[in-house]
Amino acid sequence: MLCAGQGPEGTHVAAVVTPDDMRQHHPFVEGLQNAGIPVTPVIVGGRSYMRECRLLSSLLSKLNPAVVHTHGYRADVIGGIVARSSGARTVSTVHGFTGGSPRNRLNERFQLIALRHADGVIAVSRPLVARLVQAGVQSRKIHYVQNGFAPSCTLSREAARAKLGIGADALIAGWVGRLSPEKAPDVALEALARSDQRWQIGIVGSGSEEAALRRRAAFLGVDHRIKWYGALPNAGSVLPAFDALVLSSRTEGTPIILLEAMHAGVPIVATLVGGVPDVVNASQATLVEPDEPGMIAQALDRIATHPIEAQQRAARAASRVADGFQATAWLERVSAVYEKVLA
Repeated sequence: MLCAGQGPEGTHVAAVVTPDDMRQHHPFVEGLQNAGIPVTPVIVGGRSYMRECRLLSSLLSKLNPAVVHTHGYRADVIGGIVARSSGARTVSTVHGFTGGSPRNRLNERFQLIALRHADGVIAVSRPLVARLVQAGVQSRKIHYVQNGFAPSCTLSREAARAKLGIGADALIAGWVGRLSPEKAPDVALEALARSDQRWQIGIVGSGSEEAALRRRAAFLGVDHRIKWYGALPNAGSVLPAFDALVLSSRTEGTPIILLEAMHAGVPIVATLVGGVPDVVNASQATLVEPDEPGMIAQALDRIATHPIEAQQRAARAASRVADGFQATAWLERVSAVYEKVLA
C-alpha cells in the first residue's frame, strides 16, 4: 500500500530481502510485481549478512535514494547500516515487538540499538512510542503514525461461506494471524472450550505453533469445532463469512486484520493490547484483557444471544475505520516524516 500509494509522486523502488529457499514465487514479491511496482529481490541465506550488505550496497549505489525506509529488525540493522553508509536518510516503521525466545529478544535488542541511529522512526501505536523512548531513541525522531487502511474487495457472506466450506446456519468465529505465542491462538482455543457449544472457530494462518495447537484442541475436546484453513491470500476478503472476529493477541502494534474486520462489518472481540484501544472503543467492539479466555467466551456468547446489539457495534466500527484510517491521510503523514528527515 505504501509503494503503490507513493508511486504517482515519483519512483518508489522496493528491495525485498528473501530467503534462499524462496527464489521463485515469493508471495510478497509477486504482489508488488502484480501491482506494477518496481522491485528488486535480494536473495540471501538466513545468516548471509555480509552478502546481504554487499548486494544492498550495490543496489543503493545504482539507485542513489534520498530516503531508505526499513521494516523489521533485520532490515533496521543491516539495511540501516548500509543506507547510512551510502549517505541516504533512514526511516523505520516499527510494527511491534514480540519478545518470545532468547534469540528473538536479542534480535530486538540489536534493533533498538539500530533505531537510535535512524533519522526517523514511525511507531504505529502509542505504547510503541513509550517503548522506543525508554530504549533511548530520541523523542524528536519518533513519529506516531497509525497504520492506514485501503479497503479491498470483500466477498458477500454467502460467497465467503461457500469459499470456506461453512454451512449457512453455522455459528462460527474467525481467528486470523500468525500461529505464534504473541498472537495467543491458544487463548482462542481455551475460549472456544468455555463458550456455547454452538460456536465453532475458523483459524486462518500458519506458524510454528500449529502442531501444538492441534494437540491442545484435541485435549480440550474442541477439535471437531475447529476449521483449519492455513494461510489464505487476501484473508480480509473472507471475513464476512464469520459471525465474529477474535483478536486474542498478547501484544500488537496496530493490527491490519482489526481494520479489515471493521471494514467488513464483523462483530469484534479484541484484547486491550498495543494500539487496539486507539483503534476501537467499547461502543465499537468488545474489549477484554489479554490471557482471559473466559472473558472472550462470555463475549462470544453475548454476540450469539444479542445479535442486533453486536451488529450495531460492528456498524459503528465500520464508520470509524472509514472516517479515521483513510490511506490518503496516512500516506501524507508518512511523506511528512520523509520531508522532516530530509530537512
